[in-house]
Amino acid sequence: MNIVIANKSHSKYATIISDTITDSAKIRGTGIAKRSLDYIITKLENKNAVIALDGDKFAGFCYIEAWDHGKFVANSGLIVHPDYRNQGLAKKIKKVIFDYSKEKFPEAKIFGITTGLAILKINYDLGYRPVTFSELTDDKDFWKGCRTCKNYDVLTRTEQKLCLCTGMLYDPVQKKNSKKEFEQKHPYNKKVLQRLKNIKQTLFLKNKKNG
Repeated sequence: MNIVIANKSHSKYATIISDTITDSAKIRGTGIAKRSLDYIITKLENKNAVIALDGDKFAGFCYIEAWDHGKFVANSGLIVHPDYRNQGLAKKIKKVIFDYSKEKFPEAKIFGITTGLAILKINYDLGYRPVTFSELTDDKDFWKGCRTCKNYDVLTRTEQKLCLCTGMLYDPVQKKNSKKEFEQKHPYNKKVLQRLKNIKQTLFLKNKKNG
């Protein structure tokens, strides 16, 4: 498996990336914002994405979005092809694009919103911490991207304060401070951590039972 920074030569995979994202949203029944084929191609050609390949076969994808003139960066559109799921590939892709984002935008706050418990766990392990939506970008174009999500009405009804997604943030400045200071700022962080630990334990017991 090879996970690389995407470039123009990878635009041929844009259709299967788009189809995989769409199919995943239908199967899982969760809120996944759609992205147009042209949008995905632009991310590939501008080297603002990473792609996982098994030889010439598409395996996974994730892209970078910069907001507020580079003050915030989001790693979005994470997807793994069905043939390569349950192999730890999503975590590897997230690590590669996370490191690439820090290299490309060293002073930016890296954030994400997700309904996926597995992604919450991956983000937490990378150094993200749960935050309120008010601490994320206020760039209107970012939130417009949620319009294709089936849960968008929740976001609008709460005036962009709450949704089914959990907001998570990696702050390079905050990272230098102690964990205790961060938890004092975000007291509910402990509850989320316990939730993640419970998820991890459940997955461990499930795998043990199946293996």
